[in-house]
Amino acid sequence: MVKTLTPIKPSLAVKLGPLTLKNPVITASGTFGYGEEYSKYFDLSLLGGITTKGLSLKPMQGNPPPRLCETPSGMLNAIGLQNVGVDEFIEKKLPFLAGFDTKVIANIFGNTVEEYEAVTARLDRAKGVHAIEVNISCPNVKNGGMAFGTDLEATYDVIKAVRNATSLPVIAKLSPNVTDVVPFADRAAHAGADALSLINTLLGMAIDIKSRKPKIANITGGLSGPAIRPVAVRIVWQVYRAVGLPIIGMGGIMDASDALEFMLAGATAVAAGTANFVNPLAPVEIIAGIERYLIENGIDHARHIIGQVQA
Repeated sequence: MVKTLTPIKPSLAVKLGPLTLKNPVITASGTFGYGEEYSKYFDLSLLGGITTKGLSLKPMQGNPPPRLCETPSGMLNAIGLQNVGVDEFIEKKLPFLAGFDTKVIANIFGNTVEEYEAVTARLDRAKGVHAIEVNISCPNVKNGGMAFGTDLEATYDVIKAVRNATSLPVIAKLSPNVTDVVPFADRAAHAGADALSLINTLLGMAIDIKSRKPKIANITGGLSGPAIRPVAVRIVWQVYRAVGLPIIGMGGIMDASDALEFMLAGATAVAAGTANFVNPLAPVEIIAGIERYLIENGIDHARHIIGQVQA
């Protein structure tokens, strides 16, 4: 009688500095609400982590509509970082997430270093937050409105302030709207970041040729979806080779094949964003697909494929 060997179930656990995820798949900020909105589709405990909508010191209404438009292989958004504010999040949103066995990553932003610091301090005291993701694509109102993420020293200053305000892992979410992301990744590392999120949206614009007006009220917005994936993969690969921090890869990940591409380029974890609008089950399907790939290729741990592109 011939015995059939049962494939060994691989480990999907990965580490983002001091933060351990049960699997490498998380949700991208701004695409998954505060988690509750998607909980009717699947058990959130299946996820490696959930990244919240961006949180500010005070509630924000965001930009006027229209705020979204579809583009070839992607979408433009200019939501304007609408959110309930950090205090209401802690009081009314965080308790719901505490009911699930997954890591909660709080995405934060501000218009001054002091605002970033204040939001961080509140979250540092909140039970159930496991890491802080710092969106540095916001305008620095004390420095003429230039985005923190397009100025090397501003990048350093805001990450350093967040690092000093919390004992939680700090993840710097970097902007691709610069000539070279590597120096910004390096400054974030020197400021104390534990990991990097790559990439935030690319700045884009779309025009209605009939009305001759921009398709979104804010005129420009963030481009996401499969259209930006090759750019994001390239940036992950460049930063992985140059900076010694774990990376959360994001930008047009729609299925497991896309996620594996990012991991081979150097991402330790991956975030599904625009995919959530197309297929609410995308994150759990990506998890299953990564596990299937590891089994089919005889790989016993997800960490063994990180950065293994033959280039």
